[in-house]
Amino acid sequence: MACRISELVLGCRDPEVLARFWCEVLDFVVLGREDDGSIEIGPREGFGGAQPTLFLSRRDEPEPGKPRLHIDVNATDRDQDAELERLLALGARPA
Repeated sequence: MACRISELVLGCRDPEVLARFWCEVLDFVVLGREDDGSIEIGPREGFGGAQPTLFLSRRDEPEPGKPRLHIDVNATDRDQDAELERLLALGARPA
């Protein structure tokens, strides 16, 4: 019974600059772009592999009370609804 980290979501002012930097550092590629300027980067194999992707979420200013980083997890041995129930039972709270 486990999850894996599937995405690290970072709030940032300039996703393009961070994408270039982290692609070079980690040998990642751009996997997708959103209309708001957000960018997802990850391993050349794409989403769902052993390494998590980085989702660089465009934010002009920090949002009060909201961290700049959050971690997305995906179940490894059950469907997402069953895993959500398991995590809530462990003390997780919906965001």
